[in-house]
Amino acid sequence: MNDSPPRSPNNSAGKAAKPYRRPKKDPVRILAFEALRAVDERDAYANLVLPPLLRKARDGGNFDARDAALATELVYGTLRRQGTYDAIIAACIDRPLREVDPPVLDVLALGAHQLLGTRIPSHAAVSASVELARVVLGDGRARFVNAVLRKIAADDLDGWLEKVAPSYEEDAEDHLAVVHSHPRWVVSALWDSLGGGRAGIEDLLEADNERPEVTLVARPGRSTTDELLDALGEDGGLPGRWSPYAVRMAEGGEPGALDAVREGRAGVQDEGSQLVAVALANAPIEGRDERWLDGCAGPGGKAALLAALAAGRGAALLASEKQPHRARLVERALAGNPGPYQVIAADGTRPPWLPGSFDRVLVDVPCSGLGALRRRPEARWRRRPEDLEGFAPLQRSLLREALSAVRVGGVVGYATCSPHLAETRIVVEDVLKGRGGAEPVEADWIDVRPLMPSVAGLGDGPDVQLWPHLHGTDAMYLALLRRTA
Repeated sequence: MNDSPPRSPNNSAGKAAKPYRRPKKDPVRILAFEALRAVDERDAYANLVLPPLLRKARDGGNFDARDAALATELVYGTLRRQGTYDAIIAACIDRPLREVDPPVLDVLALGAHQLLGTRIPSHAAVSASVELARVVLGDGRARFVNAVLRKIAADDLDGWLEKVAPSYEEDAEDHLAVVHSHPRWVVSALWDSLGGGRAGIEDLLEADNERPEVTLVARPGRSTTDELLDALGEDGGLPGRWSPYAVRMAEGGEPGALDAVREGRAGVQDEGSQLVAVALANAPIEGRDERWLDGCAGPGGKAALLAALAAGRGAALLASEKQPHRARLVERALAGNPGPYQVIAADGTRPPWLPGSFDRVLVDVPCSGLGALRRRPEARWRRRPEDLEGFAPLQRSLLREALSAVRVGGVVGYATCSPHLAETRIVVEDVLKGRGGAEPVEADWIDVRPLMPSVAGLGDGPDVQLWPHLHGTDAMYLALLRRTA
């Protein structure tokens, strides 16, 4: 067996062979490539795949904070701008994009992001990407990567968008889809939900492509915002914009370095999610206020805040989650709560509790997740319009059971991390009016806006829709309903 390295591909008979140069292994770009492959091959989420890869790299001793920041930017930036980069790559090759092997596309997209979405010099971006291709794809396909990236490097992002995106006047939705890297159907759905003209939808789509802030929640009775701000230092944190329990971390901060987070007295939670829990807790009800239910509690962020708020009033929380592994996450999130609580694994559409058992009920129903595209950019490429048809019966069933679970005079909160009209107000209206063959439910809308007094731009009510570009939160939706009979 001949173990000698291959000859240079440019060597010809009669010429002295150039010594073979082994490719340089760049741990940052190899890690980014591995993360993208996991997202593509296993339908994994980057926010779950990336942290263990970064920990392993740091434990190896040759990976510092700057390396971690660059790897994170490469992964999330590539995923967010995937649609735009695919259009540009397609313009630079002589075959349909679907005929290019997915690992090759991942290397090309990583290279395109370095060229068009970062300040890395063009020659360095091409060189590093070709070296990555040599390591993970082989020398043959690395030459293809080199040729394509050199074409991409010939222009900047604005120049490429002029070439590959249709004009706004010709096709507004397709223009926005290519320029802002969202599937066309998502652009259409978000535009319908948002309303208004071009400026608003462009602001929203651009906000989806920005890195979200890391927001902490100080769980009442267990931690305070002052404690978190003191621990972060003057330059490490800011008060939340809207929630009285929120603290925003400076870029690059590590939540797990804080004692309160490690001990479960505080957690990482988007401010929109905090507002949903706080509004439900503060909604006026008639009579007793002793038993609260979170009917779709996994992974436990809202349940932990609700449990802390309930404990401060002498109330008890039951947190129910259908999937046992997610129920275990809820147990971890609630561990140490000073007040009474219970976590169970149960199906909210076939609940084990008796009707009228609770005073306050929250159902944050499974949905498309179109409101969290900043945090899970890959979701925009996985979801299909037909997915909404699958969620619709479940969302209506969960809301009907939640309204059955609450006593007369009690309050139900219906929440989704989606602004899609088919998952928000239409669901609530259908359940209340008994559309689809079910019995109508007697309940009144509660105006949510007075329960979020500091938040501007909440529309006409009575329900509210939060937006990334207006409120800096995920696009959370909340309707509050009081059971009347």
